[in-house]
Amino acid sequence: MIGHILWLGGGAVLCFCCLYIGWVLARYYQDNPPRSAHTAPYSSAKAPLHQMALDELVELIPGMALILDPMGQILACNQAAQEHYKESLRAILRHPNSRTILHEALATSPSTGPHAIHTAIVHLDVPIKHTIRLAMRQLSRPQGRDKVVLTLLTDHSTEQAMDRMRADFIAHASHELRTPLASLSGFIDLLKDNEGTTDQAPRTLYLQIMSQQATRMQRLVERLLYLSHLQLRSHNRPHTRLDVGELFALIVGEVLPRFTDNTRNLTVEQEEDHLTLLADEDEMIQLFLNLIENAIRYGTTPDHALQVRLCARREGTGILLSVSDNGPGIAPHHLPRLTERFYRVTDNKQTNPAEVEEGTGLGLAIVQQIVERHKGHLRFLSPPHEGTICRIWLPAAPAL
Repeated sequence: MIGHILWLGGGAVLCFCCLYIGWVLARYYQDNPPRSAHTAPYSSAKAPLHQMALDELVELIPGMALILDPMGQILACNQAAQEHYKESLRAILRHPNSRTILHEALATSPSTGPHAIHTAIVHLDVPIKHTIRLAMRQLSRPQGRDKVVLTLLTDHSTEQAMDRMRADFIAHASHELRTPLASLSGFIDLLKDNEGTTDQAPRTLYLQIMSQQATRMQRLVERLLYLSHLQLRSHNRPHTRLDVGELFALIVGEVLPRFTDNTRNLTVEQEEDHLTLLADEDEMIQLFLNLIENAIRYGTTPDHALQVRLCARREGTGILLSVSDNGPGIAPHHLPRLTERFYRVTDNKQTNPAEVEEGTGLGLAIVQQIVERHKGHLRFLSPPHEGTICRIWLPAAPAL
């Protein structure tokens, strides 16, 4: 429904733009009448004036707009279209769908009203995947002038990506909940069918597995609710001053029980005292707990002790925080997708599959959401066989 409204709105904008440009061109041609066979040819000064008029007109149009000649060559292009599509602009205009509606627009009189608008969808896969809606209409011109076509471009790539993400989210969430539910249902049926005959040991095992699956579902629902809560607050940037040293002390207190034996070590490094952020304390603790949990889950191997480092230093106008480990690292093709919801790295043979299965696949999505709410940047580095580094840059609090 919203898509149809947007499309109708785009048609209305195109009609208005055509009427306005037609009026301005008419005024322009009153001052610069078309040549006849008996008039002297244009002077060299006239052509730039004509081009300047088109360039100025197309910049007045909201959104991304072009003016094309009958061959599909660009006569004028506003800055919005140039900046958004750059070199892809010509590929869009060469697309068969674009050529078809260009010919239709040239064959249709501008006086036919809304029926003079011709639209098409163009899909581009390289260099970047785009879905673009084009709307073309021939502009009214005095007799003797070459035809020109106004073209509006609307990029639907973001909307389509969001639709795919929603569909993927529903599918993944359903799958993640269906698995423990199926396990619970199976064990409940097993206990019911063997009521009074099941030995105590198997019964205890069944109940233990059921409890684990119920806990897994509870953890998944809690993380989904937490992620939703973060998204609702995404436009409200925190304004509480938070000392990084105090933050690290709280985090160490939370995770120290996971580093009590010789197989795991945790170190904290801070280049200078009094590094201060404008941040939500609870969210920052959750961010580091998620990253440290991931380092333990994916970095622990049986052949050497796991080293996890928390670091903080000043960088430019902000503070660079990092969590690194000396685990087996992550393959390069996984790195761009680590913050996707329900995405898990499952092809690392050195990690424990049971540990990976215990994760919800939402931890790094929560990290990404927290970083965005704090107006920061998140980056993952994983040199082959050298572990993984997660770097978070956050703006520093202003001096008091």
